[in-house]
Amino acid sequence: MIKILFTIFFLAGFAPAGSQIIVADRIIGEWINEEKDTRIEIYKEGEEYFGRLLWSEDLYEADGKTSRKDVRNTNEKLRGRNLLHVNLLNNFVFSEDLWDDGKMYDPKSGKTYHCLIRLRQEKMEVRSYVGFPLLGRSTYWDRAR
Repeated sequence: MIKILFTIFFLAGFAPAGSQIIVADRIIGEWINEEKDTRIEIYKEGEEYFGRLLWSEDLYEADGKTSRKDVRNTNEKLRGRNLLHVNLLNNFVFSEDLWDDGKMYDPKSGKTYHCLIRLRQEKMEVRSYVGFPLLGRSTYWDRAR
């Protein structure tokens, strides 16, 4: 009887941790931005979440085959890299229904912003900002079907 009670308490102690992981992983998958011109895959490495560029309307050169380069990047060493599969979202950590402490790279401007992510019903709120979240801008992405 003692073994059974010990097993029940032992397993109950790990239930909240397991459910936390399930909640945190809800953003994993493919998302389409608000303008419907970019598709991003959210994935997890270790305890951090990232988002890589899968598709964009202006991702390829005029030939339709050659990936455009990251020519607007403020880091000159990165200007020669292809935009296809570049990480636009980096190093997000989940805590209490919020993915925070991450950065968002905007290849259109070449700038990187602080960023946080929340799920709002069926949409993902992506809030990028400089300094404080109150001084930022939110966009709402839809899960790709």
